Formats: sequence, C-alpha cells, structure tokens
Amino acid sequence: MSETPTLDLSQAVDLSALMYKKAEEKAKQLPKPSGYRILCAIPEAEKQFEDSEIGLMKADETMRNEEALTTVLFVVDMGPDCYQDPSKFPNGPWCKQGDFVLVRPHSGSRLVIHGREFRIINDDTVEAVVD
Repeated sequence: MSETPTLDLSQAVDLSALMYKKAEEKAKQLPKPSGYRILCAIPEAEKQFEDSEIGLMKADETMRNEEALTTVLFVVDMGPDCYQDPSKFPNGPWCKQGDFVLVRPHSGSRLVIHGREFRIINDDTVEAVVD
C-alpha cells in the first residue's frame, strides 16, 4: 500500500500581491523583446457593433474572436536587433515604437498579462503601418 504524498506549503510563494499592483508597476512587468522581435499590444475590440443604432452589444465570445483574429497591433517595444540587417531592410525600419501595424491573423506568440493580450512578432512580419 503506497502512501499519499503530502504537500509541503512551507516552500510556497505568495503571488497575490502581483494581482493588486498599480498600472505603472504592471507596465514594468511586460517582457523585453529580444533579438529581432517586437512586442505588440492588441487594441481592445469595440463593445458594440458600429452600425447598431440601438446599441447592440457584442457577445464575449465575439469580442475574444475579434481580438484573437485582429490584424492591427500596437507596437509597444522593439528588440535591439530589429531592422538591423541592411540586406533585408535596405530602406530602414518598417515601423517604430508607438505605431499601429498590420500583420497577418494569428501572427506571433500570444501572451496574456494582467488580462490584456499581447503578441511578440518578428520584425519582418509587419506588412504596413496604419493610422
């Protein structure tokens, strides 16, 4: 008869303080992109349909789908090697920090930090800068 393993909570770490940090402290917890990667935020989807005169609200599932499939991202930070290859980028960088860029749906690595979705994309996946 085998014994049931016991859980030793003396080594546990209390992470609850991370959930209640101020916005400035949360912003410092964003990952720093490395190499030729770009950290992008996903703009929040509109909560109601644009052409709805009666204020028709979108379902939560619709909002999640719009955010997951979005092709417009906001450039938060860029890795140190972005756009450094002159043979690949002879005309210089394709975007800069603070730009809204157009990418293909499902581009990059998705991550959620404090309830906001971000993506880390490669510098050559930017297809256009948009308003």
